[in-house]
Amino acid sequence: MTERLYYTSDATQCPARVVNCLGEADGRYAIELDRTLFHPQGGGQPADRGWIGELAVESVAARGESIVHIVAQPLPSGEVAIRVDADARRLHARLHSAGHLIGQAGERFGWRPIKAHHWPGEGRITFAAGTNASLPEASALLAQIEGWQAEDLPRRISFAEGLRKVGFGDMPSYPCGGTHVASLSELGEVVITQVKMKKGQMIVSYAIA
Repeated sequence: MTERLYYTSDATQCPARVVNCLGEADGRYAIELDRTLFHPQGGGQPADRGWIGELAVESVAARGESIVHIVAQPLPSGEVAIRVDADARRLHARLHSAGHLIGQAGERFGWRPIKAHHWPGEGRITFAAGTNASLPEASALLAQIEGWQAEDLPRRISFAEGLRKVGFGDMPSYPCGGTHVASLSELGEVVITQVKMKKGQMIVSYAIA
């Protein structure tokens, strides 16, 4: 079992211990650490990039209760220094946070977020219609988001019955294992590139400037 430090910490480097190293079918190696700052691919968010010592981490995945870090060479058991690419982490956290706000804004117009994709260049939130849902203009969604940004709402993380939830200020929290900005002043400009209907669902495509 890997301790997921990124659940509660914004740090991008720390010591850890290699507890397992297994060969992969493609010739690379899956490194399991006792604890990690690396977010694995999942929950609509790409994996973190970075290094274990001087060895580049090429991919990160959750396998059961463990997080494995895919690298090109084997590593022996023992202490290592791990470092997450801070620029990539910041980008992913901003995109994921923006996705949460779009979800909250959509709910104000009677829509329920059901699927999220927070990848650079591919950001989109899919909504199911609720009672009396109305299709909003992009400007109306952005007005909601910019109002929350003006308040610089802080991130709020909670745990209950093994479930992690993330929200901002007093807004409702969403179950989420991803990374987010510490407060909305770190988010930057949110750009909604398209609002469309498809098969009865609303899809909001977005980016950050």
